[in-house]
Amino acid sequence: MEGSLKELAGYRLERAKEMLLASENNLKIGEYKTSLNRAYYAVFHAMRSANALKGFDSSKHSGVIAFFTKEYLKSNILDRNLSVIIKGSSLCREKSDYDDFYIAGHAETEEQLENAKYFVRKIEEYISLMSE
Repeated sequence: MEGSLKELAGYRLERAKEMLLASENNLKIGEYKTSLNRAYYAVFHAMRSANALKGFDSSKHSGVIAFFTKEYLKSNILDRNLSVIIKGSSLCREKSDYDDFYIAGHAETEEQLENAKYFVRKIEEYISLMSE
């Protein structure tokens, strides 16, 4: 595998981990909407990380998600159930970012953060296998 693609995947994975840390910190101080946003971006950057291994990126979130779903989930390279995490985190981010009267709760936010951690861990495991 080309070195620059592996490096790019690694860089994007680090961004995903930064987003997890930010989400965790925001959860601790009760900034639930911001935590949901950061949890989504952890998932998003993890998808971009995996997509980088195949030389793909998109300026649109829908493009990143569609490519990841097609290449990794529908082809059974990764567990198809990861799509539930993608959909859930995307929906929560949209509600927390755009719905004026949306009230994010601690339990929902904590669940999304745990899902994002799981998702990032699965992508990290996959990238590690591909780097061997």
